[in-house]
Amino acid sequence: MTEFVLVHGAAHGGWCWPRVAGPLRAAGHRVLTPTLTGLGSRAHHLTPEVGLGTMIDDVVAEIETEECRDAVLVGHSFGATVACGVAERVTDRLSALVLLDGVLADPGASVLDGLGPEIAAARLAAAGAVDGTPTMPPLHLDGFGFTDPADRAWVERRVTPHPVRSYTEPLPTTGPWGAGLPCTYIACTAPAYPPVAASAARAARQPGWTIRELATGHDAMVTAPDAVVDLLLEAAGQ
Repeated sequence: MTEFVLVHGAAHGGWCWPRVAGPLRAAGHRVLTPTLTGLGSRAHHLTPEVGLGTMIDDVVAEIETEECRDAVLVGHSFGATVACGVAERVTDRLSALVLLDGVLADPGASVLDGLGPEIAAARLAAAGAVDGTPTMPPLHLDGFGFTDPADRAWVERRVTPHPVRSYTEPLPTTGPWGAGLPCTYIACTAPAYPPVAASAARAARQPGWTIRELATGHDAMVTAPDAVVDLLLEAAGQ
C-alpha cells in the first residue's frame, strides 16, 4: 500500500481527482485529495490573507494529521509550487514528488515569476475581486485541450476565483525543488499549455529528475486519468 497526496491546481479543488483517486484506492492504495483554502468546497474561506503560505500550510496539516509515511506527493499546475513548499517542510514523511504539468517557482520567487512576464501581466490584468478579496477569474479552458464537451462542462461548473496573493507571495523555501526527493515531472503535450512551458523546460534540465510526457491536455487527471495513474504508480516504484 502506497499513500498518495494529490494537490490540485489553480481555481480547482479536491473534486478534480476522482478518476485518478478511484483506481488507486481500488488497487489498495491510500489517497488524500485536500482542497486548498479559498477554492472548491472551501471557497467560503476566501479572504485577502489567503496566500501561497496558507495553501502550503493546508497540505502540511493534511499530511501531518493523517500521519502519512513515505507518501508520494503530487502537485498539478499551480499546485506544483505548493507541493515544492510542502516537500521542504515534511520531507521525512514523503518518498517522492510528482509535478503534473506544474509551475516551478524559484525559492523566494512567486508563481507569477514562474509563469513569465507576459502571462503574468495578462493574469494580473484580468484580476478582479470577490467580497473585497483580490482574485483571478476561473481559468479560461480553451487552452486545456478538452476533447469531450461533457468533461469541459464538468470542470467549468466547479472552478472558482483564485486569490491573487497566492500568485504574488514568494515561495517560502530555501533549498532546491523537491528537497532531495526523487522527482518526476509529467509534461502534457497535446496540446502543451503555454503557462507551464518554461517550467517544463526547466524541469528537463534538472539532474536526476524523471521526465515523462502525456499526449493529453493540461487537466490530465480528467482527460487521461488511466495514464496518470500508471505514471504515479511508476513514481511510487510499482
